Amino acid sequence: MAALGNPRGISDSYDELPGAGETLLRSGLSLRHMRMIAALDDHGRVSAAAQVMNISQPAASRMISEMEAVLEVKLCERLPRGITLTPYGKALARRARSILLEMREADREISELKAGKGGSVFLGAVTAPAIELAVPAIREIRRLYPRIEITMQVETSNVLARELIATRHDFIIARIPDDLNPRLFESRVIGVEKACLIVRRGHPLSNGHPLGTGKAVRLEDTAAYDWVFQSGGSPLRQAMESNFLNRNIALPDRILNTSSLLLTLVMVAQSDAIAPVSIQVAKFIQNPDGLAGAIDVVQTEFDIEVRPYSLITVKNRALSPAAKMLHDFILREVG
Repeated sequence: MAALGNPRGISDSYDELPGAGETLLRSGLSLRHMRMIAALDDHGRVSAAAQVMNISQPAASRMISEMEAVLEVKLCERLPRGITLTPYGKALARRARSILLEMREADREISELKAGKGGSVFLGAVTAPAIELAVPAIREIRRLYPRIEITMQVETSNVLARELIATRHDFIIARIPDDLNPRLFESRVIGVEKACLIVRRGHPLSNGHPLGTGKAVRLEDTAAYDWVFQSGGSPLRQAMESNFLNRNIALPDRILNTSSLLLTLVMVAQSDAIAPVSIQVAKFIQNPDGLAGAIDVVQTEFDIEVRPYSLITVKNRALSPAAKMLHDFILREVG
Protein backbone atom coordinates (compact mmCIF):
# COMPACT_ATOMS: atom_id res chain seq x y z
CA MET A 1 0.00 0.00 0.00
CA ALA A 2 1.43 3.37 -0.95
CA ALA A 3 2.45 5.64 1.91
CA LEU A 4 0.65 8.95 2.38
CA GLY A 5 2.51 12.25 2.29
CA ASN A 6 4.39 13.20 5.45
CA PRO A 7 4.96 16.94 5.68
CA ARG A 8 6.85 16.81 9.00
CA GLY A 9 9.67 14.70 7.68
CA ILE A 10 9.14 11.52 9.70
CA SER A 11 10.12 8.42 7.75
CA ASP A 12 7.09 6.60 6.35
CA SER A 13 8.84 3.25 6.33
CA TYR A 14 8.63 1.52 9.70
CA ASP A 15 11.48 -0.80 8.70
CA GLU A 16 13.86 2.17 8.33
CA LEU A 17 14.04 2.55 12.10
CA PRO A 18 16.45 0.10 13.76
CA GLY A 19 14.92 -1.98 16.56
CA ALA A 20 11.53 -0.49 15.80
CA GLY A 21 9.55 -3.21 17.60
CA GLU A 22 11.53 -3.14 20.84
CA THR A 23 10.26 -1.64 24.08
CA LEU A 24 11.38 1.97 24.33
CA LEU A 25 10.26 2.94 27.83
CA ARG A 26 9.86 1.06 31.09
CA SER A 27 6.17 1.87 30.81
CA GLY A 28 5.99 -0.53 27.86
CA LEU A 29 5.80 1.89 24.92
CA SER A 30 7.82 1.01 21.83
CA LEU A 31 9.01 2.74 18.68
CA ARG A 32 5.94 1.30 16.93
CA HIS A 33 3.79 3.25 19.37
CA MET A 34 5.86 6.39 18.74
CA ARG A 35 5.29 6.08 15.00
CA MET A 36 1.58 5.48 15.51
CA ILE A 37 0.99 8.58 17.65
CA ALA A 38 3.05 10.72 15.26
CA ALA A 39 1.04 9.40 12.29
CA LEU A 40 -2.23 10.14 14.09
CA ASP A 41 -1.05 13.68 14.78
CA ASP A 42 0.03 14.15 11.16
CA HIS A 43 -3.07 12.78 9.44
CA GLY A 44 -5.92 12.99 11.96
CA ARG A 45 -7.46 9.65 10.87
CA VAL A 46 -6.92 6.10 12.08
CA SER A 47 -7.19 4.75 8.52
CA ALA A 48 -4.44 7.10 7.31
CA ALA A 49 -2.21 6.21 10.26
CA ALA A 50 -2.76 2.52 9.52
CA GLN A 51 -1.73 3.11 5.91
CA VAL A 52 1.47 4.85 7.04
CA MET A 53 2.21 1.95 9.39
CA ASN A 54 1.33 -0.59 6.68
CA ILE A 55 -1.13 -2.36 8.95
CA SER A 56 -4.90 -2.82 8.90
CA GLN A 57 -7.25 -0.31 10.47
CA PRO A 58 -8.38 -2.78 13.21
CA ALA A 59 -4.72 -3.40 14.07
CA ALA A 60 -4.16 0.35 14.32
CA SER A 61 -7.16 0.70 16.66
CA ARG A 62 -5.79 -2.10 18.84
CA MET A 63 -2.40 -0.33 18.99
CA ILE A 64 -4.08 2.88 20.15
CA SER A 65 -5.88 0.90 22.86
CA GLU A 66 -2.54 -0.64 23.91
CA MET A 67 -0.98 2.80 24.29
CA GLU A 68 -3.91 4.12 26.31
CA ALA A 69 -3.83 1.05 28.57
CA VAL A 70 -0.08 1.45 29.18
CA LEU A 71 -0.32 5.16 29.98
CA GLU A 72 -3.74 4.97 31.63
CA VAL A 73 -4.91 8.08 29.80
CA LYS A 74 -7.06 8.75 26.74
CA LEU A 75 -4.89 9.78 23.77
CA CYS A 76 -7.50 10.63 21.13
CA GLU A 77 -11.15 11.51 20.70
CA ARG A 78 -13.16 10.22 17.77
CA LEU A 79 -14.92 12.79 15.60
CA PRO A 80 -17.50 12.36 12.81
CA ARG A 81 -14.56 12.61 10.40
CA GLY A 82 -11.36 11.30 11.89
CA ILE A 83 -9.89 11.87 15.34
CA THR A 84 -8.31 14.63 17.41
CA LEU A 85 -5.56 14.11 19.96
CA THR A 86 -6.20 14.91 23.59
CA PRO A 87 -3.65 17.06 25.49
CA TYR A 88 -2.05 13.77 26.57
CA GLY A 89 -1.93 12.58 22.97
CA LYS A 90 -0.43 15.86 21.76
CA ALA A 91 2.26 15.76 24.46
CA LEU A 92 3.15 12.18 23.52
CA ALA A 93 3.14 13.00 19.80
CA ARG A 94 5.54 15.91 20.34
CA ARG A 95 7.95 13.69 22.26
CA ALA A 96 7.51 10.81 19.82
CA ARG A 97 8.45 13.02 16.89
CA SER A 98 11.67 14.07 18.64
CA ILE A 99 12.53 10.44 19.39
CA LEU A 100 11.89 9.34 15.80
CA LEU A 101 13.96 12.18 14.37
CA GLU A 102 16.83 11.34 16.73
CA MET A 103 16.66 7.70 15.69
CA ARG A 104 16.73 8.67 12.04
CA GLU A 105 19.74 10.93 12.66
CA ALA A 106 21.49 8.14 14.57
CA ASP A 107 20.90 5.78 11.67
CA ARG A 108 22.20 8.37 9.21
CA GLU A 109 25.29 9.09 11.31
CA ILE A 110 26.16 5.41 11.63
CA SER A 111 25.72 4.95 7.88
CA GLU A 112 28.02 7.92 7.22
CA LEU A 113 30.59 6.52 9.61
CA LYS A 114 30.55 3.21 7.78
CA ALA A 115 31.01 5.05 4.49
CA GLY A 116 33.71 7.35 5.85
CA LYS A 117 31.55 10.45 5.33
CA GLY A 118 31.26 11.37 9.01
CA GLY A 119 32.97 10.85 12.32
CA SER A 120 36.13 12.28 13.85
CA VAL A 121 39.81 12.22 12.91
CA PHE A 122 42.71 13.02 15.24
CA LEU A 123 46.10 13.56 13.66
CA GLY A 124 49.41 15.14 14.55
CA ALA A 125 52.10 16.67 12.36
CA VAL A 126 55.41 18.44 12.63
CA THR A 127 55.32 21.96 11.26
CA ALA A 128 56.49 21.57 7.66
CA PRO A 129 54.11 18.79 6.54
CA ALA A 130 51.34 20.34 8.64
CA ILE A 131 51.51 23.38 6.38
CA GLU A 132 52.38 21.67 3.11
CA LEU A 133 50.33 18.45 3.33
CA ALA A 134 47.88 18.29 6.23
CA VAL A 135 46.19 21.68 5.84
CA PRO A 136 45.45 21.29 2.08
CA ALA A 137 44.22 17.72 2.65
CA ILE A 138 41.96 18.80 5.52
CA ARG A 139 40.57 21.63 3.41
CA GLU A 140 39.70 19.24 0.57
CA ILE A 141 38.24 16.52 2.81
CA ARG A 142 36.05 19.06 4.59
CA ARG A 143 34.85 20.37 1.24
CA LEU A 144 33.81 16.86 0.20
CA TYR A 145 32.58 15.66 3.61
CA PRO A 146 31.72 18.67 5.82
CA ARG A 147 30.40 16.47 8.65
CA ILE A 148 33.85 15.03 9.41
CA GLU A 149 35.32 16.62 12.54
CA ILE A 150 39.12 16.92 12.36
CA THR A 151 41.49 17.73 15.22
CA MET A 152 45.19 18.36 14.48
CA GLN A 153 48.08 18.84 16.88
CA VAL A 154 51.30 20.47 15.65
CA GLU A 155 54.20 19.39 17.84
CA THR A 156 57.61 17.72 17.83
CA SER A 157 57.98 14.11 16.72
CA ASN A 158 58.80 13.03 20.28
CA VAL A 159 55.48 14.33 21.57
CA LEU A 160 53.43 13.15 18.59
CA ALA A 161 54.76 9.59 18.60
CA ARG A 162 53.86 9.14 22.25
CA GLU A 163 50.41 10.62 21.67
CA LEU A 164 49.97 8.13 18.83
CA ILE A 165 50.94 5.18 21.04
CA ALA A 166 48.52 6.43 23.69
CA THR A 167 45.71 6.28 21.05
CA ARG A 168 45.17 10.05 21.16
CA HIS A 169 45.95 10.27 17.43
CA ASP A 170 44.82 8.13 14.51
CA PHE A 171 48.05 8.81 12.61
CA ILE A 172 50.87 11.34 12.52
CA ILE A 173 53.17 12.96 9.97
CA ALA A 174 56.48 13.03 11.80
CA ARG A 175 59.61 11.01 12.50
CA ILE A 176 59.95 7.95 14.73
CA PRO A 177 62.01 9.09 17.75
CA ASP A 178 65.29 7.29 18.32
CA ASP A 179 64.23 6.16 21.80
CA LEU A 180 61.11 4.32 20.60
CA ASN A 181 61.02 0.87 19.04
CA PRO A 182 60.36 1.36 15.30
CA ARG A 183 58.63 -2.05 15.22
CA LEU A 184 55.69 -0.45 17.01
CA PHE A 185 54.84 1.54 13.90
CA GLU A 186 53.94 1.32 10.26
CA SER A 187 55.64 4.20 8.47
CA ARG A 188 56.24 5.47 4.97
CA VAL A 189 58.63 8.29 4.10
CA ILE A 190 56.66 10.97 2.26
CA GLY A 191 58.88 14.05 2.28
CA VAL A 192 62.22 15.69 3.02
CA GLU A 193 62.25 18.84 5.10
CA LYS A 194 64.60 21.71 4.33
CA ALA A 195 65.04 24.69 6.60
CA CYS A 196 66.34 28.25 6.61
CA LEU A 197 67.07 31.03 9.08
CA ILE A 198 64.70 33.89 9.85
CA VAL A 199 65.33 37.29 11.47
CA ARG A 200 63.33 40.47 11.99
CA ARG A 201 63.01 43.03 9.22
CA GLY A 202 65.97 45.41 9.62
CA HIS A 203 68.20 42.85 11.36
CA PRO A 204 71.97 43.31 10.71
CA LEU A 205 71.99 40.02 8.80
CA SER A 206 68.89 40.86 6.75
CA ASN A 207 69.07 42.33 3.29
CA GLY A 208 65.31 42.80 3.01
CA HIS A 209 64.96 40.60 -0.06
CA PRO A 210 62.34 37.83 -0.42
CA LEU A 211 63.18 34.17 -0.18
CA GLY A 212 65.66 33.01 -2.80
CA THR A 213 67.56 36.26 -3.49
CA GLY A 214 70.20 38.41 -1.83
CA LYS A 215 73.70 38.08 -0.41
CA ALA A 216 74.58 34.86 1.38
CA VAL A 217 75.45 34.97 5.08
CA ARG A 218 78.24 32.79 6.49
CA LEU A 219 77.45 30.53 9.43
CA GLU A 220 80.20 32.11 11.58
CA ASP A 221 78.43 35.46 11.18
CA THR A 222 75.45 34.11 13.12
CA ALA A 223 77.12 32.66 16.20
CA ALA A 224 77.22 35.90 18.20
CA TYR A 225 73.42 36.42 18.12
CA ASP A 226 70.66 35.02 20.32
CA TRP A 227 69.01 31.92 18.88
CA VAL A 228 65.57 30.40 19.25
CA PHE A 229 65.70 26.60 18.98
CA GLN A 230 63.39 23.67 19.43
CA SER A 231 64.31 21.21 22.16
CA GLY A 232 67.67 19.42 22.02
CA GLY A 233 66.33 16.22 20.48
CA SER A 234 64.44 17.79 17.59
CA PRO A 235 65.67 16.98 14.06
CA LEU A 236 65.78 20.67 13.11
CA ARG A 237 67.92 21.50 16.16
CA GLN A 238 70.22 18.57 15.40
CA ALA A 239 70.55 19.58 11.75
CA MET A 240 71.45 23.15 12.70
CA GLU A 241 73.97 22.09 15.34
CA SER A 242 75.58 19.67 12.86
CA ASN A 243 76.23 22.62 10.57
CA PHE A 244 78.18 24.35 13.36
CA LEU A 245 80.10 21.24 14.39
CA ASN A 246 80.99 20.19 10.84
CA ARG A 247 82.51 23.62 10.23
CA ASN A 248 84.34 23.73 13.57
CA ILE A 249 82.32 26.73 14.68
CA ALA A 250 81.38 27.11 18.33
CA LEU A 251 77.73 26.46 19.07
CA PRO A 252 75.66 29.49 20.08
CA ASP A 253 75.48 29.91 23.85
CA ARG A 254 72.54 32.36 24.08
CA ILE A 255 69.57 30.14 23.35
CA LEU A 256 65.83 30.14 24.05
CA ASN A 257 64.35 26.65 23.81
CA THR A 258 60.69 26.38 22.75
CA SER A 259 58.50 24.11 20.66
CA SER A 260 56.06 26.97 20.03
CA LEU A 261 56.21 28.41 16.52
CA LEU A 262 54.20 31.43 17.69
CA LEU A 263 56.69 32.22 20.46
CA THR A 264 59.54 31.72 17.99
CA LEU A 265 58.08 34.26 15.58
CA VAL A 266 57.39 36.76 18.38
CA MET A 267 60.95 36.50 19.70
CA VAL A 268 62.43 36.92 16.22
CA ALA A 269 60.15 39.84 15.34
CA GLN A 270 60.93 41.71 18.57
CA SER A 271 64.67 41.12 18.99
CA ASP A 272 67.88 40.35 17.09
CA ALA A 273 67.39 36.61 17.67
CA ILE A 274 67.83 34.11 14.83
CA ALA A 275 65.68 30.99 14.41
CA PRO A 276 65.80 28.01 12.04
CA VAL A 277 62.39 27.14 10.56
CA SER A 278 61.21 24.93 7.74
CA ILE A 279 61.11 26.32 4.21
CA GLN A 280 57.32 25.86 4.28
CA VAL A 281 57.02 28.15 7.32
CA ALA A 282 59.37 30.67 5.68
CA LYS A 283 57.26 30.74 2.51
CA PHE A 284 54.14 31.39 4.56
CA ILE A 285 55.89 34.21 6.39
CA GLN A 286 56.95 35.78 3.10
CA ASN A 287 53.46 35.43 1.60
CA PRO A 288 51.44 38.66 1.50
CA ASP A 289 48.71 36.81 3.41
CA GLY A 290 51.23 35.71 6.05
CA LEU A 291 53.63 37.91 8.03
CA ALA A 292 55.33 39.70 5.16
CA GLY A 293 56.96 42.91 6.33
CA ALA A 294 57.75 41.76 9.87
CA ILE A 295 60.25 38.95 9.34
CA ASP A 296 62.96 38.27 6.75
CA VAL A 297 64.58 35.06 5.54
CA VAL A 298 68.37 35.06 5.82
CA GLN A 299 70.15 33.96 2.64
CA THR A 300 72.93 31.60 3.72
CA GLU A 301 75.89 30.00 1.99
CA PHE A 302 75.00 26.68 3.66
CA ASP A 303 71.98 24.36 3.50
CA ILE A 304 69.99 23.05 6.45
CA GLU A 305 68.59 19.59 5.70
CA VAL A 306 66.47 17.76 8.23
CA ARG A 307 65.69 14.04 8.43
CA PRO A 308 62.80 12.92 6.19
CA TYR A 309 59.36 12.73 7.74
CA SER A 310 56.90 9.85 7.39
CA LEU A 311 53.22 9.04 7.51
CA ILE A 312 53.03 6.91 10.66
CA THR A 313 50.40 4.64 12.20
CA VAL A 314 50.57 2.09 15.01
CA LYS A 315 51.15 -1.41 13.71
CA ASN A 316 48.04 -3.63 13.64
CA ARG A 317 45.75 -0.77 14.70
CA ALA A 318 42.95 -0.25 12.18
CA LEU A 319 41.99 3.28 11.17
CA SER A 320 38.37 4.43 11.31
CA PRO A 321 36.77 5.02 7.89
CA ALA A 322 37.11 8.80 8.28
CA ALA A 323 40.74 8.60 9.42
CA LYS A 324 41.61 6.19 6.61
CA MET A 325 40.08 8.59 4.09
CA LEU A 326 42.30 11.47 5.24
CA HIS A 327 45.35 9.20 5.57
CA ASP A 328 44.94 7.82 2.04
CA PHE A 329 44.25 11.28 0.60
CA ILE A 330 47.60 12.55 1.95
CA LEU A 331 49.32 9.44 0.63
CA ARG A 332 47.90 10.02 -2.87
CA GLU A 333 48.92 13.67 -2.81
CA VAL A 334 52.60 12.82 -2.23
CA GLY A 335 52.47 10.25 -5.02
